[in-house]
Amino acid sequence: MQLQVLDAAGQAASMIDVDDAVFGLEPNEAVVHQTLLAQLAARRAGLANTRSRGEVQGSTKKIRKQKGLGAARQGSIRSPLHRGGGVVFGPTTRDYAQRLPKRMRRLAIRSVLSSRATEQRLKVVSDLGFSVPSTKAMVALLEATGAGSSALIVTGTADRIVLKSAANVDGVSTVPADTLNVADMLAHKTLVLTVDAVRRIEALWGGERAAGRSRGAVEA
Repeated sequence: MQLQVLDAAGQAASMIDVDDAVFGLEPNEAVVHQTLLAQLAARRAGLANTRSRGEVQGSTKKIRKQKGLGAARQGSIRSPLHRGGGVVFGPTTRDYAQRLPKRMRRLAIRSVLSSRATEQRLKVVSDLGFSVPSTKAMVALLEATGAGSSALIVTGTADRIVLKSAANVDGVSTVPADTLNVADMLAHKTLVLTVDAVRRIEALWGGERAAGRSRGAVEA
């Protein structure tokens, strides 16, 4: 398939051929959903922690005798029934990360890219053309390309100038192609890719192997 390339002024500059296995795939919503949940779960710190009755400080001596007082039976002061006692079934430090097969992660990224291309929410620019950081130039570029107020800018490699230019623009984020992920793409309405980013994405997640796996999934 082909994608239109825009210049910094938002005018059509050319057309480029792109890998159908990356930008022309039938989106797999189930895989995208599962990948998103796994990614969001991995971001959780998992630091919440409570102490059980065996971990809190306090004497283990029996509070009062078992019988003859007409009161409930009581054991250690560490009991959850007492203030300062342990917590029953409380949260403990844990890792929320979910294991996800590499093929599913790659399929999810290709599915979102294909969906954005189909919905006309993927913009390809020939070159961002920033020699120095400029928020004004970044806003003008986004307006010219029709990216809107919620855009994820993807560059071929990490670009500090582009990063600084977009830092003060609300709703706009920047990532290099190597760290492109499902959560960031779904968090923004539009994707803005440089031509270098398109080629890098194809190198990472495209090719004949990707096309073969996609065909096998459809046939299954």
